[in-house]
Amino acid sequence: MVTTQIELTEKQMKLLKKKAALQKSSINEMVQKAIEALIKSNVSDERGNRSRAIEAAGRFRSGKSDLSTNHDKYLSEDLGK
Repeated sequence: MVTTQIELTEKQMKLLKKKAALQKSSINEMVQKAIEALIKSNVSDERGNRSRAIEAAGRFRSGKSDLSTNHDKYLSEDLGK
């Protein structure tokens, strides 16, 4: 384990103490669990975004045979630039 120091607002600390007491847990455990959940959610979000992008690839048709070459031109036209 590594010891670290964080700063919380008085309101955050008050609510954290209250939540820890309700869950019969320590503030330390609450913070560790929250950090672990944050880490896991970011990893799953990144994997989810990548999976969705891969699934979307090739699903749509533009009707243009040169889209890969002239995508900037078509985008500019569609955006009115």
